[in-house]
Amino acid sequence: MRAEAENAVAEIKKSLTLLAQRMDMETATHRLEEFNARVEDPNLWDDPAAAQKLMRERQGLVDQMDTYAAIEQDMNDNIEMIELGEMEDDADVVADAEAALIALRDKAAKKELEALLNGETDANDAFLEIKSGAGGTEACDWAQMLARMYVRWAESRGYSVELQEETAGTEAGIKSVTYQIKGHNAYGWLKSESGTHRLVRISPFGKGTRETSFAAVGAYPVIDDNIDVVVNPADIRIDTYRSSGAGGQHVNTTDSAVRITHHPTGIVVTSSEKSQHQNRDIAMKALKSRLYQLELDRRNAEVNALHEAKGDAGWGNQIRSYVLQPYQMVKDLRTNHETADTKGVLDGDLDGFMAATLAMNVSGKSRADARGGE
Repeated sequence: MRAEAENAVAEIKKSLTLLAQRMDMETATHRLEEFNARVEDPNLWDDPAAAQKLMRERQGLVDQMDTYAAIEQDMNDNIEMIELGEMEDDADVVADAEAALIALRDKAAKKELEALLNGETDANDAFLEIKSGAGGTEACDWAQMLARMYVRWAESRGYSVELQEETAGTEAGIKSVTYQIKGHNAYGWLKSESGTHRLVRISPFGKGTRETSFAAVGAYPVIDDNIDVVVNPADIRIDTYRSSGAGGQHVNTTDSAVRITHHPTGIVVTSSEKSQHQNRDIAMKALKSRLYQLELDRRNAEVNALHEAKGDAGWGNQIRSYVLQPYQMVKDLRTNHETADTKGVLDGDLDGFMAATLAMNVSGKSRADARGGE
């Protein structure tokens, strides 16, 4: 077996180890038996919502078990084919089996990442907010760069992006922007991006000096009909105003823009679509998403720590640094995942950073550590 195929087998085994940990392989068979017994209960559908939840959980476990078994079987079959091919001196059989192992490595890695996205709202669409922080015009320009980065990331995954609100910077860039990112697991991926992002570069605004800028990113799940969030009308104030966005086909400049302020939490959400009625609906959904996220934060210590780490968009609170001068490096300060391909990252190549953070949130370790080292 060639070195590349041997490495592929090692990577597949690491992915299988994490898949086994994620579904708690030692208890999986017993839990499936319990699910099956509950499914046979004739009174199950007396509560349709509970029944549907049970069926989704059961199917999720079945899918995880089937995925693990299929990958393990394919790996063993191809290893056996290579051994037989080498015994019979059949180079074509060996080459085909090695190619299959390399392809299986990529499939296993993808399934490994998908297994991390099993939170209550991970599969939902997401609201993504970006706000400029410390750094004035430089920070507004940095916020716009981040907006472009996330739009490109979303589009590369086949997600749709809808602009909800945008406030232009005084001289350049944007002070804030909110998108709704639509697609399966959009929130599951984007939740790891909440925090302060720091940029170091030579100023493009004629200063010729090295400048440090900050921007805050927040991701929140779009709440679907399965989750009920009650908002007391007495707790909110609804204002209409003229949009101050940059204009163009996406940003309305009439008085139809809507701002909702939630007094108990201080949360403010806005929408600047074509109709005031539509804006009220969008803004209320955004508010419910934010309130639901607060509840998740209270219930989940890891998520709470993640969002508390966001802090003010300034020194000492960053989760990731993007250094363009005097060297090229993007480094996540939570996982130590890094790359010198700054252009690729700013063009939307974020999967490696997201995967590392997701693995850390699950295991408490970096993805490399969780997988037994690279």
